[in-house]
Amino acid sequence: MTRLRAVAGALLTGALLTATAACSSLEGTGDGGYIEGDGRVTQIDPGDRADPIELTGETLDGEPVDLADLRGEVVVMNTWGAWCGACHGEMPDLVGAAEELGDRARFLGINTRDPSREAARSFERRYDVEYPSVDASSDPAVLLAFTGVFSPKATPTTVVLDQDGRVAAVVNGPVPSTLTLVQVVEDVLAEDA
Repeated sequence: MTRLRAVAGALLTGALLTATAACSSLEGTGDGGYIEGDGRVTQIDPGDRADPIELTGETLDGEPVDLADLRGEVVVMNTWGAWCGACHGEMPDLVGAAEELGDRARFLGINTRDPSREAARSFERRYDVEYPSVDASSDPAVLLAFTGVFSPKATPTTVVLDQDGRVAAVVNGPVPSTLTLVQVVEDVLAEDA
């Protein structure tokens, strides 16, 4: 029975790796060289956090965004693209976390490398994404705000900013689950309690 579980686990792992290879294969991403993380969550102690992230841009709906306007709130930012298989896989967890956290945290996507805003908006409609996304496909410089935090070639990546706009946690790759992301955000919220 133990051997059967080990074989089943190996097959499942292989299937998951194959399903998410679209974001990590150099062949699948042209010359973009996109890489996929392993879903590891890194939390940063408040005393070790760098300066606040400064980011301005425009949403997929053409609205201006400035992270400075969100100071005082915990912000969850997620890079994604409609072309990314792992992004499709994790989006129900992100939407679930946004719903569960409600107004205790703000969510903001960062759309990358989609050929058009309509392609990106179609992805959002498919998963009932109600929070806005910054259009980094039209303005790739948006990703420069995260230099030193994660590679712009690592999609998906999720970053949790504390109330001061500093990086408090990074999920390198797809979020492991709704529960994991909610717990990370609740840990950051508890810092000011």
